[in-house]
Amino acid sequence: MSEVVTAWPAIDAVIDSIDLQAEMARGFIEYSQGRCVVPPVGELLLEEDPPGEVHIKYGYVRGGDHYVVKIASGFPRNGVLGLPTSNGMMILFNQRTGEVGRVLLEEGRLTDIRTAAAGALAASTLAPSRVEAVGIIGSGVQARLQLRHLNRVLPGQSVVIHGRTSEHVETCRDDLADLSLDITTTSDPEELAARCNLIVTTTSARTPLLKADWIRAGTCIVAIGSDTPEKQELDHDILAAADLVVCDSMEQCRIRGEVSQALRAGVISESDVVELGSILAGDAPGRSGDEQRIVVDLTGVAVQDLRIAEAVHHRIS
Repeated sequence: MSEVVTAWPAIDAVIDSIDLQAEMARGFIEYSQGRCVVPPVGELLLEEDPPGEVHIKYGYVRGGDHYVVKIASGFPRNGVLGLPTSNGMMILFNQRTGEVGRVLLEEGRLTDIRTAAAGALAASTLAPSRVEAVGIIGSGVQARLQLRHLNRVLPGQSVVIHGRTSEHVETCRDDLADLSLDITTTSDPEELAARCNLIVTTTSARTPLLKADWIRAGTCIVAIGSDTPEKQELDHDILAAADLVVCDSMEQCRIRGEVSQALRAGVISESDVVELGSILAGDAPGRSGDEQRIVVDLTGVAVQDLRIAEAVHHRIS
C-alpha cells in the first residue's frame, strides 16, 4: 500500500505541470453532458466549540479509469492554533476492480487549488470584455488562490480586497505582493461593488455580504464560499436581477449554494439557471453583451476532484 500513498511534497512537485483550467473544463463538460455519476454530498457538521465541517464527495465518469472519494474538512478557528483551516485527502480507486490506485494526502490543498482553478475558468468565460477592476470578498487562503489563478487568465488587473478585519486584509495583500498588481483594500463592500465589475466571493458567511442595488450593470460575480445549505454570501435579489445565473451542478445547487437560497426565496426558478459545463460545451449561451449581470454559483463537484486527482496520479506514476 505504501507505494500508492502520496504526501503533499510529491503532489506539489507536479501540480504546476497540469493545465488546471483544461482539467476543470473537461470535468464540467462531462458532468453537464450526463456522463458522470455523482451522488449527493456527504456532510458532517460539528457543532462543538470550536465548530468544524467535513464534506465527503465521490463519483466517477462512465467509461473512465477511476472513481474518487474525497474527504475535506474545514475548521475555521485553527488559525489561532497555528494550524491550517483545511485538511483532507483524495483516494482514487480502479473503476473495474475497486483496487486502490492512489491515496493523495493533499491536506485539503488540492481542493483549494481545483476550486481556485474553477473560479478562474468561470471568470474568464463570463467576465465582461473589459474588466475595470477585480473585487475579492474575503482574505483567506481561497481569496489568495482565486486571485493567483485569475491572474493567469486575466493578468494585470486592478484589485480591491474586502475582508472582516483590516489586519487580515493587509496580510492578504502582502502575501500577493509578488504578483505586482495594483491592490487596494476597503472595509466597505458597497465601495468594492461600485469599483469592480468582476467580483469573487470566498467567505463562509451565513448572511449576505453584497446587496442587489450595489451591483453595476455588466458585473460578473463568481460565488465560491457558499457550499452548504446554511451559507449565503449574496442577497438572493442579486440572482433575481441577474441576466444569467450559472451553476456547476443544478442537482447540487437545489440544496446548497446561492442558487438554493434564491430558489427557496421563490425569486428564481430552476429554468432560470444554466450549468457552466453546458456553456463551456457550447450547448447553452454564455455572456451575450457587456451590460449583462451574471452570477456564477460554484459549490464544488466531485468530478473536479476526480480530474485533478487523476492528473496528479498520471504525473507521479
